[in-house]
Amino acid sequence: GRWLVEPRRLMRAGLGLIVLGHGGLALGAIVHGSVLRHVAGTSRAVTPAYAVANVVSVVSGLLSIAAGIVAILVSHNVSRAALHWALLSVSLLNCLLSTACSVGLALAIALTVNSRGTHLITGCNSSALPADARAAIATNDCPFNTTRIYDTALALWFPSMVLAATEAVLSGRCCLVALIFRGIGPCARSYTKEQV
Repeated sequence: GRWLVEPRRLMRAGLGLIVLGHGGLALGAIVHGSVLRHVAGTSRAVTPAYAVANVVSVVSGLLSIAAGIVAILVSHNVSRAALHWALLSVSLLNCLLSTACSVGLALAIALTVNSRGTHLITGCNSSALPADARAAIATNDCPFNTTRIYDTALALWFPSMVLAATEAVLSGRCCLVALIFRGIGPCARSYTKEQV
């Protein structure tokens, strides 16, 4: 556990969480702006998994940024116990939320691929909805281009899922570092022996 608690490695993990958090926020905003605003609304029926996955993705990005900031603070103030507990709580919460986010995005991808995108175009008012979202609609009753929704959603959900999984790994690492600093776990015993 000695290499885990090096301040430089902890600072790199914190910077990585900040960068990944901003990436998750940006992808969540793009998904909302380019896909979900077309398929969600008061009068349109849409699978709630899409909206939930997007909201969790945005919250996970914000929490990753917070965990990264706390990790950087801990790397500069290794002896402060309050920062250790803050890192433990924020990184544990972010690890759980990022894992839930990656699972939710995987579910949204699976639903979309399984239905060939028909859940994404249910907001279209056309009576001639195709069986495949990539197929063009004969009439022009849709307020959006149905052929691009499917490809755009998948192209944005895959990197967002990878970012969320990476956030979960880095947050788990920061959580382990906080546990070592607090003397909890088997790695902490060897670390405290080395310190003594």
